[in-house]
Amino acid sequence: MGIEPVLQPSESKLGTKAHWDNVYEEELANFKELGDEGEIWFGIETVEKTVDWALENVPPTANPSVLEIGCGNGTLVLALVEAGYAATHLSGIDYSPGAVKLAQSIAIARGEGITFNNCDFLKEDPPVLSHMGEGVWDLLLDKGTFDAIALGEKDESGRSPAVYYPGRVQKLLAPGGCFLITSCNFTETELKAQFITTETGLVYHSRIPHPTYTFGGKEGSVCSSVAFQKPRPP
Repeated sequence: MGIEPVLQPSESKLGTKAHWDNVYEEELANFKELGDEGEIWFGIETVEKTVDWALENVPPTANPSVLEIGCGNGTLVLALVEAGYAATHLSGIDYSPGAVKLAQSIAIARGEGITFNNCDFLKEDPPVLSHMGEGVWDLLLDKGTFDAIALGEKDESGRSPAVYYPGRVQKLLAPGGCFLITSCNFTETELKAQFITTETGLVYHSRIPHPTYTFGGKEGSVCSSVAFQKPRPP
């Protein structure tokens, strides 16, 4: 079967590793000098809504293995710890070494033993945690990473690197596991078209409502948060 096409936004520096390396080198320097933990992508309200969704749908009492794809400074993973999730069951990955160093530094400063690793999600399997028998996760989280990947350099056929992303999600999700993605570049309908395919086998699970606006007679949302689930075998 062929790879489903991803909607093609224009290329941008936001889709380059060099940009994010520069961003997190600066944020790491600011943290070391001033204690500034850096920018919270999509704002603290989105982080809180994500945590609330997780508490309701993948609660800490189930001891889930949770991975954030593109963790940045680790704000979301740290918020999960504060909400009662076991730090030993949480992990964050980022392809920018500076982001990983920043997240690790913040976690250490807060006294939290969370695992953060340098990893290119499209090319490498994230390191498993000590309690995991297999390299699959009960919950995958993405807050803006798919957006950035979709802005990356296209290949010779004009395809975005994001075409490989849904298949990676499918591979790394445990049966019954959930994937929650928050995007500012794709609508809920567009995200469903990308992740609910015959190749992934994922199904729609739920959504997180966000503030809406009306422009030109049409109603939109400032961002979209959609959850998908990998069905268990019959």
